[in-house]
Amino acid sequence: MSNIAFTRIQRECKEVVTNTEITETGIMIEILNDTLTEIKGTIKGPPETPYEGGTFDLEIKIPETYPFTPPKVKFITKIWHPNISSQTGVICLDILKDQWAASLTLRTVLLSIQALMQTPEPSDPQDGVVAKQYMDKFQLFKSTAEFWTSKFAKSPKPENSEYRDKVEKLRDLGIREEEAINVLSCNDWDLSRATTYIFS
Repeated sequence: MSNIAFTRIQRECKEVVTNTEITETGIMIEILNDTLTEIKGTIKGPPETPYEGGTFDLEIKIPETYPFTPPKVKFITKIWHPNISSQTGVICLDILKDQWAASLTLRTVLLSIQALMQTPEPSDPQDGVVAKQYMDKFQLFKSTAEFWTSKFAKSPKPENSEYRDKVEKLRDLGIREEEAINVLSCNDWDLSRATTYIFS
């Protein structure tokens, strides 16, 4: 990594760690190696969203050509959101692609991702299945996102017992829990459709 990139990342990490305003929004970072190329980001789910109470970890990889190239950021914690892949955690956000500018920082990136969690853009989705559910069956989307938040992001809210039972039924058939949750979520929690999908 170039000196420019190294100095810049050092400064940005310090900015996130020491800024109380950022800490209050529930954003944190942890440097994972000496070269500052691998960083773990943490975002608290925004209030009054299905992600409230959850803690979401992100993988941040800093390229050699930073800050002229955007960091590669994806969710490690599974999340049900139209602009984030439920399978890979890849995020559809313009500033991580063609709208990146060298003036942007890690702080801006993490705050923008948190804002995206608050205000999804289903018309420009990363995950078509989630976006369709968001637009066609919003209540179902919301309860699914809440279930994923309590399951994967450790939200203190109690899990939806009806969804829990359906997951257990698939587990009894030998399906891994994560796969059961995925398939049920993609099939609008219709157990027979999910079962047909798995075994067809």
